[in-house]
Amino acid sequence: MGLEEEIEAIEEEIATTPYNKSTEAHIGRLKSKLAQKKEKLENRSSAGGGQGYAVEKTGDATVALVGFPSVGKSTLLNALTNAESEIGEYEFTTLDVNPGMLQYNGANIQILDVPGLIEGAAGGRGGGREVLSVVRTADLVLFVLSVFEIEQYDRLREELYENKIRLDARPPSVSVSKKHKGGIKVTTPGDVGLDEETIKGVLREYDYINADVTVREELTIDRLVDALMDNRVYLPSLVTVNKADLIDRDYLETVNEALRGRGIDPEEAVFISAEEERGLDSLKESIWESLGLIRVYMDKPGRGVDYEEPLVLREGENTVGDALSKLGGDFESRFRFARVSGPSAKHDEQQVGREHELHDEDVLRLIVRR
Repeated sequence: MGLEEEIEAIEEEIATTPYNKSTEAHIGRLKSKLAQKKEKLENRSSAGGGQGYAVEKTGDATVALVGFPSVGKSTLLNALTNAESEIGEYEFTTLDVNPGMLQYNGANIQILDVPGLIEGAAGGRGGGREVLSVVRTADLVLFVLSVFEIEQYDRLREELYENKIRLDARPPSVSVSKKHKGGIKVTTPGDVGLDEETIKGVLREYDYINADVTVREELTIDRLVDALMDNRVYLPSLVTVNKADLIDRDYLETVNEALRGRGIDPEEAVFISAEEERGLDSLKESIWESLGLIRVYMDKPGRGVDYEEPLVLREGENTVGDALSKLGGDFESRFRFARVSGPSAKHDEQQVGREHELHDEDVLRLIVRR
């Protein structure tokens, strides 16, 4: 039996096995085997070569436009940035990854128009793996949906999931430490959704014989498998609905219901017309917020505060130390302390160290050794 047939057989067994406490451990082992065999098949396919897309990441953050062919991604890229992506009313106009730069709030945000995904992209159809490899490097996934085809969202998310992209989720809070003896010891804060034997069975499929395992959240089998794989990517996402100028007001509630049915709040989805350049200001603001970007205005000796070109940081990477790293040069080695005014400061010119967390529109002055 070939690898593809083995994968199909395991998928069939998972689909036909009722899920309950008595079958949980068995299904856990099956899903572990399935993930490993898919990984093996993917590695075998990629070893055969094939041209990918080489895109250099530039700017303060990168956004990947994800959608099926002919939803208006190229038109949107051109409307948002200085790019000139080819536009056509037929499928597969975009055959390469086209980058553009959105300048907003003093930040340079790289927008990537990737070739339209098709069903089966994660399995390699239509150059799908190459496209998805670019998406994996982005900081935000921007779904571009046609107002008439909201159901495409389901297939797009599925393709990304199959390519190990986990949207709007944090990595599982699970730690595993190998040891030399003593078997597998599982530590949990209480009921975590999976029993201990299921957790141990999954770990054994990954060749853990002796290990200390700490689980800090409620788990599913899929989340546990993700925790044991080192190639999952966790990205935020945003939905924009294009061609909104073409729908009647009476049809709007049908669109809203289709969004709600997929867990998308219509108030959070951004309705636009890329062709008519409507709704783009709202989209830019939503991109900014989804990326978690903040502006830090540098108080430069002898020149005052530079409000024109702020230092742009991201939430979670927004300490004074992070600012020093982004500034580069010898700031880190010469740093003594900093003075901060603005939202994060208790008072103007507060003296702070490397660990101080900066907020949007803070003013930062670095005090360095000569």
